[in-house]
Amino acid sequence: MSLTTGGLFLRESIKLAALFLEQSDWNAIREKVLSENLLQTRTLSTSKRFCREIISRLKTLDPREIDLLVHGSGQEQGCLLWIAVCRRYKFIAEFAVEIIRERYISLKTDLHYEDFDSFFNRKSEWHPELDIIKPATRNKLRQVLFKILREAELLTNDYTINAAMLSPRLLEAISHNSREAVLFFPAFESDLIGRAR
Repeated sequence: MSLTTGGLFLRESIKLAALFLEQSDWNAIREKVLSENLLQTRTLSTSKRFCREIISRLKTLDPREIDLLVHGSGQEQGCLLWIAVCRRYKFIAEFAVEIIRERYISLKTDLHYEDFDSFFNRKSEWHPELDIIKPATRNKLRQVLFKILREAELLTNDYTINAAMLSPRLLEAISHNSREAVLFFPAFESDLIGRAR
């Protein structure tokens, strides 16, 4: 799993998504980003790593979602990038649905590193590939995941789960790709129905 660097990449993702609206060619965008150092990294290797990670996430969004990512509110942008992370990494998607959403619905609104560790250990019983991940890598994965949750405003600094506020136009945009993306968020179904157009 390559989710051990960076975070939500909000500013960078919006920049690349805007380029995609102009040229719809991820290969050309990658070349432009690297040749002009659009991510403003210190080294080419870092730029390549970040660019690869961001594009791999953005590729999970359809054109409507990309458009909303560029033109939406800060909250919508954070939610769309969280969806992209979940679609990119099945493990994270399962954590979002089975742990974050379930805790929220059960009115347990705190989320701690121990919840991640417990989830990881449970999954490793069924997925031996998780067993080969070194403890340092696992800790980094956990750290990056919690950073992403905070940047997406789904988790506070004191480890409280924030209710997702999904706007009607966000719900409309994601319904054209995969409506089940709403399950990645801490929200009651009744609230979502009320917001959908």
